[in-house]
Amino acid sequence: MKIVNITFKFADGSPDQVLPAVEGESVLDVALNNDIKLQHNCGGVCGCSTCHVYVESGMDDLPEISDKEEDYIDRAVDPRINSRLGCQCVVQGNEDVVVTIPPQDFLGH
Repeated sequence: MKIVNITFKFADGSPDQVLPAVEGESVLDVALNNDIKLQHNCGGVCGCSTCHVYVESGMDDLPEISDKEEDYIDRAVDPRINSRLGCQCVVQGNEDVVVTIPPQDFLGH
């Protein structure tokens, strides 16, 4: 299995965390397995926008965005061109990924 690093940056100013990710793991999985606060109201099944992240680099190592994911990103707080849902960012094991977690102090959508 291929292993890459995911660097988590935080909009709240917390220190960056660099964590290993195994091919097939999602950004949400890695965050939750390492006690990183990333909301996931739907349980990580692409049914809400609460695990919204900004992919700063490594987008080419993630699956293409689906229409369903794009619809939920449109509902996220402050969506940007590099917005993705953490549950849909499944590492393919070829390139390190850097994500920024926006503020998590909301009720969710």
